[in-house]
Amino acid sequence: MTTLAIDIGGTKLAAAQVGDNLQIVSRRELPTPASHTPQALAGALKSLIQPLLPGAVRIAVASTGIIHQGVLTAINPANLGGLAAFPLVETLSALSGLPCVALNDAQAAALAEFHALRVPVQEMVFITVSTGVGGGLVSGGKLLIGPGGLAGHIGHTQADPHGPRCGCGRIGCVEAIASGRGIAAAASGNLQGLDCKTIFSRAAWGDSQACELVAHSARTLAALIADVKALTDCECAVVGGSVGLAEGYLAQVRGFLAEQPAAFQTPLRAAHYRHDAGLLGAALWAQGVTR
Repeated sequence: MTTLAIDIGGTKLAAAQVGDNLQIVSRRELPTPASHTPQALAGALKSLIQPLLPGAVRIAVASTGIIHQGVLTAINPANLGGLAAFPLVETLSALSGLPCVALNDAQAAALAEFHALRVPVQEMVFITVSTGVGGGLVSGGKLLIGPGGLAGHIGHTQADPHGPRCGCGRIGCVEAIASGRGIAAAASGNLQGLDCKTIFSRAAWGDSQACELVAHSARTLAALIADVKALTDCECAVVGGSVGLAEGYLAQVRGFLAEQPAAFQTPLRAAHYRHDAGLLGAALWAQGVTR
């Protein structure tokens, strides 16, 4: 059966027809609406999915934010502001006429990456570093969602009590420092106003400030992984997202993690499904697959 999988991020919306064997048949992308209103998101989703509806029997959506009982709430308004309680499942069911399930995008990606592991692991953390920083936790071989959908939002743990205020309202969150948005916000001088992708390009050319901005992100992520290791005793950490998968970034994270005491280190892997992990994890969730 074909699942129409949707991935809602702070920068882009993606949708794909996915078969039961996780083969992507066709795929589309659109920018996330600049106006983060329920009407704008519903309109963009309608445009995104209409060409992919023929042949689909169900909708599976992975979205940034907290997903609880089919309702989306943006934990960081800077990513999807204006969405205090967006009826995600209800909206997509009405637009498509199909049954729909939903979960957080990083939770979905964690499920897909756990499914892709080639080693017997029961405890795993997935971290996506992109516009924001998200996470998903697998414990005892099961994806953790939590009673309110918050489980795995490790990007909103505190990295620096004197750091910048995060869009979620807390001070010094990992997301406010390590994310693409955080990297760009910390730039000054000749880098001020540039986006994260450009800053990475400047770092590749040896710009000292750009190199330090990227290193600060990687160092912060390594400390987060050490914290999660202490909390969950995870057997591996999988890193994805546009920043997490950028050339040379994971190598820096691995280097900083190696500086931690041995008890807080864990093997690191790049996301197997790359930028499709959220889509495929949503499809797996719809299929009822947990491993």
